[in-house]
Amino acid sequence: MDKAAIPQGELTHRRVLNVAIPIVISNATTPILGAVDTGVVGQMGLAAPIGAVGIGAVILTSVYWIFGFLRMGTAGLAAQAIGANDRGEVCALLVRSLMIGFAAGFLMIVLQVPIFWMAFQLAPASAEVESLAYGYLQIRIWSAPAAIAVYGLTGWLVAHERTRAVLVLQVWMNGVNILLDLWFVLGLGWGVEGVAVATMIAELSGLVLGVWLVRDGFRGDYWKNWTVVFDRVILKRMALVNSDIMIRSVLLLICFASFLFLGSAFDDTTLAANQVLIQFLFITANAMDGFAFAAEALIGQALGAKDRGRLRRSVMITSFWGAVVIVILSIFFFFAGGWLIDVMTTAPEVRALARVYLIWMILAPFLGGPSWMLDGIFIGATRTTDMRNMMLISFGVYWLAIWLLLEPFGNHGLWAALIIFFVARGVTLAVRYPALERAAEG
Repeated sequence: MDKAAIPQGELTHRRVLNVAIPIVISNATTPILGAVDTGVVGQMGLAAPIGAVGIGAVILTSVYWIFGFLRMGTAGLAAQAIGANDRGEVCALLVRSLMIGFAAGFLMIVLQVPIFWMAFQLAPASAEVESLAYGYLQIRIWSAPAAIAVYGLTGWLVAHERTRAVLVLQVWMNGVNILLDLWFVLGLGWGVEGVAVATMIAELSGLVLGVWLVRDGFRGDYWKNWTVVFDRVILKRMALVNSDIMIRSVLLLICFASFLFLGSAFDDTTLAANQVLIQFLFITANAMDGFAFAAEALIGQALGAKDRGRLRRSVMITSFWGAVVIVILSIFFFFAGGWLIDVMTTAPEVRALARVYLIWMILAPFLGGPSWMLDGIFIGATRTTDMRNMMLISFGVYWLAIWLLLEPFGNHGLWAALIIFFVARGVTLAVRYPALERAAEG
């Protein structure tokens, strides 16, 4: 296979931070978009449009999240091809990821009726909200090919450590979305449909910008070497990697969804407190993502180069900074958790109850952080069978914890089960790490 030298560079703390920090900033922009979406329809003075935008966004985000395998699989495989100096495979992966993204998106368009019907069966709402949400979904679904393809482009950029480009792409999409929200909803009075059209245009424009950002992958003849692009052995490996990650992602989604569902069985105040506190987990995950992404790129490159020493140093440096984030977040939640709760809700009873369960958020970074870092390490190494199998074990541990703890300890038991799930993921992946490292020896 044709190969060309791809510079690797020295492994330093600065290099890791250069990869990680843009991802952390990029993740921080996402809640801003959600707030603007809610805010503009909130100016209509009606509750139904707010609920429709909220439930519509959750449905599509959940479905798209299942296709997150495209970002993770592309990042790991492309990083390994970079480490092996295999320029032909690097470019072929870019083409394959776009093809998969387009195919998945078009499949969603074709199957939109059963998808939306099933979603509303799982999350029923009032007739008015469902009607508005359905109109929202019917518009946004047309940008599904672009939204999913962007996952592949993002993974390819991460593999090249070009996370500043990922930041530019995210800021562009969110910025276009926000500006069009303001114009279509507040200026033209399009209501819920205006929010949907704004997001659709933002996602389509994001695909265009994303393709431009990866234009280096289309230079020369590598990308149109169809023999390599459609190589059966490589396609089979890519399919296995992606299917393993998809199974893992679906199980993870079920655990989080069940946590919210089981929490809804408590009174409204407890449910609201849990909704506030779970934002702490999202903050932790978004912060850890930067260093997990750095691990994906650096470990994939080291494994592709069959350099065990480089792999180990990549793990140590990225994990060091992951640990720094864990300590900072736990300390911040300990001292400022009450303030953060007060920022997110003005209801006195919700504030008081959220403080009762705040201890779980202080512990969550310490106990859950290793699982997030190991995810990045295993994605970079494309040890996806291990990821799938260890997730299956952790999934079983989670439900055992629910069975043992929910009834006697109530909401404390629910939070304990979720934290035990994180711990199980970290421990089981750590057990498989030595095999990952041995794989770098060729």
